[in-house]
Amino acid sequence: MNRQVTKLIAAIALATAVGLPLVSGPARAGGAIGFYYSPPTARDARALDFGLRAYSAYKGLRSGAHIRQRGWNNRAGIDQDGVGNLGIVRQEGSGHSATLRQDGNDSSYGIFQFGRNTEANVVQAGDRQSGAALLFGW
Repeated sequence: MNRQVTKLIAAIALATAVGLPLVSGPARAGGAIGFYYSPPTARDARALDFGLRAYSAYKGLRSGAHIRQRGWNNRAGIDQDGVGNLGIVRQEGSGHSATLRQDGNDSSYGIFQFGRNTEANVVQAGDRQSGAALLFGW
């Protein structure tokens, strides 16, 4: 068994052991789960950038920053310093909060939040950065 597989199994075992006492507790009324993706290679970053720009074109977005909110009590902001940046925030549901700051050129990021009461605060610094966040709240 190679070293990475051994480390992965040990990490899963530790996470399971730590989580077992929490399983027996009472259910909570709300929560959230989020997935953040930062491409590990320049090639992957270009592919994600292409996807975000294709999404932007499909939705008919004409500027480098777009916020779309459906629901109640949502807050969002995008701050861009540079040229060629693309920032997308899409929130559906209630009580979401998102901020995106991009410093540099030709970067792209998409924040997509659904359900209720999720929060994302993202800062991109440098040129040709790319990333995405997908959050669900209940």
